[in-house]
Amino acid sequence: MDQAYKKLIDGNKKFASDRKIDDPHYFKNLSLGQTPEYLWIGCSDSRVPANEITNTVSGEIFVHRNIANLVVHTDFNALSVISYAVDVLKVKHIIVCGHYGCGGVRASMSNNSNGFVDNWLRHIKDVYLKHKTELEAIADMDARADRLTELNVVEQVKNLCKTKAVQKAWQEKRLMVHGWVYGLNSGLIKDLDVIHDEITDIEDIFRYSNYE
Repeated sequence: MDQAYKKLIDGNKKFASDRKIDDPHYFKNLSLGQTPEYLWIGCSDSRVPANEITNTVSGEIFVHRNIANLVVHTDFNALSVISYAVDVLKVKHIIVCGHYGCGGVRASMSNNSNGFVDNWLRHIKDVYLKHKTELEAIADMDARADRLTELNVVEQVKNLCKTKAVQKAWQEKRLMVHGWVYGLNSGLIKDLDVIHDEITDIEDIFRYSNYE
């Protein structure tokens, strides 16, 4: 067996054994269901695992990940996750979390072709274009990428708030939406202070008058 593959199987056995030693009922309790208070919409980057960087355990965070943590109104995968988390699991917080050093953000800033993923990166290019004046006033490309990372999170939070599931939960006063950026070089999360918890936080044209 390939050693890289075997490492995962062996790791799983150690994980299961360690958890049973710490708590003999750990897996039985997990199997009874989940009641997470958080939905995490993050980047697919392997260096940004939601549970690890928030020091939480299995069952605490419902997770959706894609390249550059986008919320796209035609992405039925993301919309299904959001709907289930908000309508069924009744999460209290949704966190859109980007990270500095994001390859998707950096790729979107160039004119290089990256294959099929270019279709996805166009959404970040739209964010760049919207904030072009601010971004191009930043001469240092690393600093520019960091700022685009932040702006991308802010825009994805806005996109999230345009969904019917979120607005319905707002009407019931049971949901808050947040934007974060994780620092790979520090291990710390930066809260961008873009909390949204009511319909007046978004433009009139995106507000639903009913939720059928």
